[in-house]
Amino acid sequence: MAITSWSNSKYTDFAKCKFLCYLKHDKRVPEPVRELRPGQTEHANDRGSRIHDAAEMFVRGKGPAIPEMRKFQAEFDVMQRLFTRGEVSLEGEWGMDQGWNTAPWKGAWLRLKLDSLVHISKTEAVVIDYKSGKRFGNEMKHAEQTQLYALVSALRHPELEIIHTELWYLDVNEIAQTTYTRDQALRFKRAWDMRGNQITSCGTWPPNPNIFSCQWCGYGPWGTNDCKVGVKR
Repeated sequence: MAITSWSNSKYTDFAKCKFLCYLKHDKRVPEPVRELRPGQTEHANDRGSRIHDAAEMFVRGKGPAIPEMRKFQAEFDVMQRLFTRGEVSLEGEWGMDQGWNTAPWKGAWLRLKLDSLVHISKTEAVVIDYKSGKRFGNEMKHAEQTQLYALVSALRHPELEIIHTELWYLDVNEIAQTTYTRDQALRFKRAWDMRGNQITSCGTWPPNPNIFSCQWCGYGPWGTNDCKVGVKR
């Protein structure tokens, strides 16, 4: 069966290995619980969710800052003040239909979760995404993510002429900022439309066994054993 909705993370799985995408997002086979590495107290995805939740609650004025936010405390303090003035939107669940029109989250063709949208003026805004973990090695993937943020921001807010995207790397105390004009953001539509249609019209899900796509996959013989051709790490 075809996958009828997609997101940036789902497309990342699709590009890595179609069979992985099929098992995870169509059959919804749960991945096995992974063992913590030496020195770890929680898995990276669980840690990321915890940090995102804490950051949202702090900006809303409903919770304390946690140690992982310390390097960006000044920025979060500003966000909290702007939120009280109604200039910040938090944890937006943006849905788009196949014609790239705004749609309800449930049943949307594209689903995009947004950490923060800061309105500088009527025609200018900043899209902010919090990142836990490393920046090195993820530059291209994260840059493409900002392009999708800029595109959807331009489509959902036709008044915007300037869109800034900021990735806050909380662990390494770095900010990656890119600025797009409205025309530049809209130019990304063709490429993302092609990607979205690739995944939502796909009917065959062949595996793509290689050391990179199989490295952390839990569906191989060392995991659920749903994939019999995985390359062992």
